[in-house]
Amino acid sequence: MNIKEQLQILMQNTDYGDATLKSNMQKELEKKLLEKRPLNIYCGYDPTAVDLTLGHIITMRKLRDFQQLGHNVTFLIGGFTGLIGDPSDKDKKRPMLTKEQLENNAKEYTRQAYKILDPSLTTIRSNDEWLEKISSKEFIQLCSHFTVAQFLERDNFSKRWNANDPIYLSEFLYALMQGYDAVQLKADVQIGGSDQLFNLMAGRILQREFNQSPQVIITLPILVGTDGKLRMSKSTGNFIGLDEEPNEMFGKIMSIPDSAVKSYFNLLTNISDDELDSLFKMVNNSEMQKIDIKKKLAEYVITEIFSMIEAHQAKEYFENTFQKRNTPSEMVEYSINDNKPEDMKLSKILHMAELPNGEKFAKSLSEVRRLIDQNAISINGNKISEDTLLNSGDEVRVGRFKFLRIVD
Repeated sequence: MNIKEQLQILMQNTDYGDATLKSNMQKELEKKLLEKRPLNIYCGYDPTAVDLTLGHIITMRKLRDFQQLGHNVTFLIGGFTGLIGDPSDKDKKRPMLTKEQLENNAKEYTRQAYKILDPSLTTIRSNDEWLEKISSKEFIQLCSHFTVAQFLERDNFSKRWNANDPIYLSEFLYALMQGYDAVQLKADVQIGGSDQLFNLMAGRILQREFNQSPQVIITLPILVGTDGKLRMSKSTGNFIGLDEEPNEMFGKIMSIPDSAVKSYFNLLTNISDDELDSLFKMVNNSEMQKIDIKKKLAEYVITEIFSMIEAHQAKEYFENTFQKRNTPSEMVEYSINDNKPEDMKLSKILHMAELPNGEKFAKSLSEVRRLIDQNAISINGNKISEDTLLNSGDEVRVGRFKFLRIVD
């Protein structure tokens, strides 16, 4: 591809909130591309939860664009910054995780990231490599490049300050530490969400102080969750996990409000603008139903993460189970003979980690109780309100998308 074609791909769907900044970043990126060398590209991910969501893959898809154009891509784990947690989108302090929790989450992040990124072309690093080794003197020098006023101008901090809510010094220092990542990686380009703009700009400031060419920053829109309002997040429960099974992912995508469909197409698929406009025109002309355009969206997303075959199977499953309201003929089975009668209560089955096909119906007894309280569990089509004894032939439904059949 020529430089113009590369720029069109790499700047697609970017969101800076400022036309001048976007123009400047595009010019800087063009200048770096004209050097005709592999650029150093990275994006950082704090492993503050065990699962990645579809919201995370927006930046990973952009990393993949750079990969496919021959550039060096680093998937950076926030092994140190994750101890604090990015305050960019928060109106209160994040709970701090232990080192062990972060390490476990980091392993899961890496495994899930390879569903989008090419493992052979991806470098995995963690910023605890350098942030744990930095001396007190070096840290003070880094702090000297920023003012308190710069941090207080951030929207979320200014709101908390005006509301007399506490702002912790560790949160102030987060942007500084993330900025130092750019120095250590000698980054040409850093990718992040639009809410990361302040942190990414901090990297440019520090790179200049270390006599490096400042990185180009590429910021991308934030994906709304299944509620269509708030950003996708595990903490708000409006998420679609990257590690979820195709059937469940398909069903959750079908549940998003109509207002979010176009954004999901733009951020999670490679559909062209012309094709997308054509689809919505067909809907407006009543040539296609709104549910059908959602099915196309779900198929596109699942094909990219899994395969075309699994996407087609998930579509059939959805149509048979939810549109036609049939119980799926094939479902996970659990044998009574493998358990003692006293182990056959509902909670004992649902919280087991290992079931056929690696299914997990709940991660703990407390989660089972919560699902029961929410009327999210049915046995043979009937909602249950308490822990229940199961028998051979019983069919259990958990939420909208998970089924379990008890067999001898």
